[in-house]
Parts: sequence; C-alpha cells; structure tokens
Amino acid sequence: MQLFYNSALSTSSTEIKFSREESKHIAKVLRKKEGDILHITNGKGILFTANITFANPSQCIAVIDSLVRQKDKAYKLHLAVAPTKMNDRYEWFLEKATEIGIDEITPVICDHSERKVVKNERFERIIQSAMKQSLQLYLPKLNPVISFSDFITQKNHNQLFIAHCEETNKQSLKNVLQPKFDTTILIGPEGDFSTKEIELAVASGYIPVTLGETRLRTETAAMVAVHSVAFMNSYCRQRNI
Repeated sequence: MQLFYNSALSTSSTEIKFSREESKHIAKVLRKKEGDILHITNGKGILFTANITFANPSQCIAVIDSLVRQKDKAYKLHLAVAPTKMNDRYEWFLEKATEIGIDEITPVICDHSERKVVKNERFERIIQSAMKQSLQLYLPKLNPVISFSDFITQKNHNQLFIAHCEETNKQSLKNVLQPKFDTTILIGPEGDFSTKEIELAVASGYIPVTLGETRLRTETAAMVAVHSVAFMNSYCRQRNI
C-alpha cells in the first residue's frame, strides 16, 4: 500500500487536491489514473480511502470514499534527545524512531552539547517520509529545540527516566518501565549529561536508568529506548498483562 499524507484532511472532508509535487508523483511516477484508489492519512490516526477523479502531473484530485480511525495506543512515548554533532545521525534516529513508533520528540540542548542549532523543517520532512514508508497513521510531534533546564521544569505526568553514563546507582530500564503508561525518556549528547543536569533531573522526579552493558552513542541509546518501550508494551498487550 502506498500511503500519502495531508494534514488538512478531517472527518468532514469529501475531496482532496494534491500539491504539484505529489500530483507528479501520483500521475507520472506511480502512473495512477482516474478510478484508481489512493490511501491517505492526516497523521491523526485516520486512514482515508479516495478515488482519483482527475489525474495530471500538475494537479491530481480524488474523492474521499471512506475512512477508518485507528485505535489509540495504550501508551505515549516522548523522547527528549540532545542533537548529535553529526546531523545525519540525529536524522537517522528520527527516521527509525518513527518507523518503530514514537509519539513526541524534543531536541534538548545540554551543557555538553556540541550542536545547538537544528533545522526543524528538514526534521519534519524526514518524520513525514518515515511515517508514510512505515504505514503509520500518527505523525510524531516534533517540538522546537529547548534548553535542558527549561525542559526539566515543564509539568510532566508521565513516567520519567534519564539515561546517562555516570557510575552511579542506576536501574535497568526494562526493570522499572511500567507498560501502558505514558513515558518520557531523556537522552544526552555525546559528552553525556553533566553531573548538575543529572542531579536536577533526579530532583525533578526522573529515575536514572541504564540501557545496557555497553556505552552507546546518542542516537543508538535513543533507538534502544524506543524499541524497549515498544517491545515491553507489545509483549504485555499480547499476553493481556
């Protein structure tokens, strides 16, 4: 199935007009024609089925035939991840995290961050592409970049974890993670969180955790966290735990 994305679609929509870029892809690359079926999501959990009524590389139009709403997950996952020095590594994380299943992402600037400027427009395009490729119906929310100190003071009712490398008392994420609960996990930069940041996070209710026996790169640690939460919730759901 080829999935398209249009954030303007709602349950009351009856027709969709594709952009020139998407129209060219539909009519010229995919060779779709009048009468062919398209599948579109608005990124809010709804799958629309539409019938092409006009197919042209400069303008494609389709009529909405039906829609199906996907059931919400039992949990939400929010990762606050420091931007990596090499931008392509962060982009890789965004792509793979979207494919596995993540709900919210916040780039966080920390004491040891080497990259402090991010291009959210490019990040948004990567997330949208990954959502369509993996046939996800929910578009992860990408928040503006924020400082660690500002992020940590925000009101947060999720399970709170901070993964760091300091030799202090930490628990394995898999041992303290509770399935079916909204979860926020902090992942630091290449130089790790500073001692001050770790202490501030703990004072704010974050539980220090380890993601394994080896030292992981920022983007690898983020991926381990995403997969661990997804796997734990999937495991418990399959066994009705």
